[in-house]
Amino acid sequence: MRIRDATEADLPAIVEIHNAAIASGSSTAQLDPVTVEGRREWFHAHSPAQYPIWVADLNGAIGGWLSFREFLPRCAYRGTVELSVYVSQQFRRRGVGRKLLQEAIARGPQLGMHSLVGLIFGHNEPSIALFRVAGFERWGLLPGVARVNQSPRDLTIFGRHV
Repeated sequence: MRIRDATEADLPAIVEIHNAAIASGSSTAQLDPVTVEGRREWFHAHSPAQYPIWVADLNGAIGGWLSFREFLPRCAYRGTVELSVYVSQQFRRRGVGRKLLQEAIARGPQLGMHSLVGLIFGHNEPSIALFRVAGFERWGLLPGVARVNQSPRDLTIFGRHV
């Protein structure tokens, strides 16, 4: 498995993985499916030097992806980033998410990052377990702030310093 910068050619796989997460209702607050064309602007807003998108490449198949984004737009938060991790259903429980997070922890400081934050629905136990194994701690809880399929969802904030 190789973690590498995503290219525009990876967008169809990224979108497919993301849409599967949307359909599950357990791992994203995005409620409507996205398209490759609709994600191009999002893709181009990410810079490999500042807020990269990485893919887990398993012999040409994209097993998952990780993206970074600005945490909050105030100067004091520079260096704190929000990250998102998505793993293809067919590659779950094979270390893809763990490897993506390990890469973020290892390379984050080289990108000027000192704190990594993940926002995870409180009922998403697999993601919570993944982040805990990677050394993240629960830094906060926002109860019932999201509504998915008419159900309130807690948002847990996981973080770690790198």
